[in-house]
Amino acid sequence: MARERIFIVEDEEDIQELISYNLVKNSFSVKIFGNGEDFLSYLESDACDLILLDLMLPGMDGLEICKKLKKTPGTENIPVIMLTAKGEESDIITGLELGADDYIIKPFSPKVLVARVKAVLRRKEQITEIKKENVTAGGIQIVPGRFEVIVNNEKIELTASEFKALHLLAGRPGWVFTRYQIVESVHGENYPVTDRSVDVMMVSLRKKLKECGRYIETLPGIGYRFMDK
Repeated sequence: MARERIFIVEDEEDIQELISYNLVKNSFSVKIFGNGEDFLSYLESDACDLILLDLMLPGMDGLEICKKLKKTPGTENIPVIMLTAKGEESDIITGLELGADDYIIKPFSPKVLVARVKAVLRRKEQITEIKKENVTAGGIQIVPGRFEVIVNNEKIELTASEFKALHLLAGRPGWVFTRYQIVESVHGENYPVTDRSVDVMMVSLRKKLKECGRYIETLPGIGYRFMDK
């Protein structure tokens, strides 16, 4: 069985070595890049299963790289975990809004990093293998087998988290889901995501769904539901 491939985009050599050592020890294959330009150029001809992306890089920064990845066919669904010393809530929210799957603040425990990598890859696998029936609600078509969302005959690109949250809500119109239930469905139990992060994801999801975003209704102090027409 082929080892899962992790691309590390990090300019500090000691951190490169720390991450690489622990991932290889856990049976991952790794490739390291010291800047975003070399990484993006290489990615045009080779693929990976997950990207560990530092934010403060020489030249093109991590946020710019993430934005480019999520807007490019072929790379938009590769999971991205951001690594950074910038731990302000606004920085985290910006990263998640751009489509990052997780956000790890330096300094970090290598064991925690490996655990988070495995968790993100598990979620990716669950989405890839999901075999539920298609969902049609409020003018939105959700095709899990192809990881597609179609609104008024237009394909909409969503992050893995947004896709799972929409599938949960639209699959049960009228049902109310708390923020905790949404987090549990998207990330699994005991995942450290704040209520604010869920709200940010929903704002982004509504925006991408355009006029159909109005079907996602906020219940203050409770959670969200997909309106049952």
